Amino acid sequence: MDTFNTVVTAINDRVWGTPMLVAILGSGLFLMLALKFMPVRNIKRGFLEIWNGRAKGDASKGQISPFAALMTTLAATVGTGNIAGVATAIVLGGPGALFWMWCTALVGMATKYCEVVLAVHFREKNSKNHFVGGPMYAIKNGLGRRWAWLGACFAVFGGLASFGIGNMVQVNSMAEALAVSFAIPAWVSGLCLMVLVGLVILGGIQRIGAVAQTLVPFMCVAYVLATLFILITHYQAIPDALLLIIDSAFNGHAAVGGFAGAAMIAALRFGVARGVFSNEAGLGSAGIAQAAGTSDDPVVSGLIGMMGTFIDTLIVCTMTGLAIICSGVWSNGLSGAALSSAAFESAMPGVGHYLLTTALVVFAFTTILGWSYYGERCWEFLFGARAILPYRLIWVAVVPLGAMTQLNTVWLLADTLNGLMALPNLVSLLILSPVVIKLTQAHFAQR
Repeated sequence: MDTFNTVVTAINDRVWGTPMLVAILGSGLFLMLALKFMPVRNIKRGFLEIWNGRAKGDASKGQISPFAALMTTLAATVGTGNIAGVATAIVLGGPGALFWMWCTALVGMATKYCEVVLAVHFREKNSKNHFVGGPMYAIKNGLGRRWAWLGACFAVFGGLASFGIGNMVQVNSMAEALAVSFAIPAWVSGLCLMVLVGLVILGGIQRIGAVAQTLVPFMCVAYVLATLFILITHYQAIPDALLLIIDSAFNGHAAVGGFAGAAMIAALRFGVARGVFSNEAGLGSAGIAQAAGTSDDPVVSGLIGMMGTFIDTLIVCTMTGLAIICSGVWSNGLSGAALSSAAFESAMPGVGHYLLTTALVVFAFTTILGWSYYGERCWEFLFGARAILPYRLIWVAVVPLGAMTQLNTVWLLADTLNGLMALPNLVSLLILSPVVIKLTQAHFAQR
């Protein structure tokens, strides 16, 4: 087992190494330039389309509203990465990591826009007459049958990764948090969560979308308000915190307190890596959910989809990072969720860590729901609609295992597969970028 762990760790270091981060960031920058900064110029329009997308629309064009599709996407991305991931980035890369997370999110908006446009444009109907899409379908229908193997690679990577990063790892984080804060045994958490997850995902994307559009807006607003309270409590530290973030992004940061110090390259590396991990721009997952939406305009779907990156990183992650830095706990030697918990406790002594645990549990639960749909579409692409019910049953059965098992190896393996999803997706994005540009120009010319 030790040898296996060593091999998986070595592969993971390569997959999430500098070349991959450069590829994801570089592709996003290329697409942003090719689109002439259209995503950034249309943030207001994106929010407007989200509001307009609340209507269910024509059922013949999709199973859920564009708003529900976005909430499903946010359900999958707004998770432990927004709490523990941001804290880890600051510990390993210094406060400057937050600046590079912002940069990753801005170019990631272009990446996610293109992912969704292609997913909706090249989607198709399955044997149940439901629309399905995503990078695997964009590759098959956009690049031609001879590229189908590349789509199959994406489906394999995504289908396997979903059980780890979208299921067992989330359950494990949730069970551990509940055990520490509320003394709830892991097996109890696992069984209760298994029932809740089963009740939702066995109803398919319509039930997942219904739960997501109810829970996700509430949890995002509640979490932002809680972090806003921390910032108000430490309002005098905000100007210095912003200056520290900018300075650390380009000059690194010396050791302070329990903080070991970090160079500029560390801030860049961990800021980009955690940014991608949080918002999944470049991994191709967002298009899978948006392809089920009732909007038949790929550009409108893309404008809605790109706002997932804006909300996830530029709002939720930013609030977490600022709370950690402004409260002064970033250099106390803690890391991960414990560091975020310390920030909450600084403003709300005695209750802060309970609030953070509750947020972590809800975030993890919605991530499980969102990723269950991603995995389902991947396995359906490989084996057809007959794989859907067995997949859902296996997904539900795996939940309690995640709560009661040590997952170091599972985490590494899932993280590696998650990164490998980006390779076929980025290839298709770059080759099919002229299609995106043509559709975008036609849409805005009509307006």
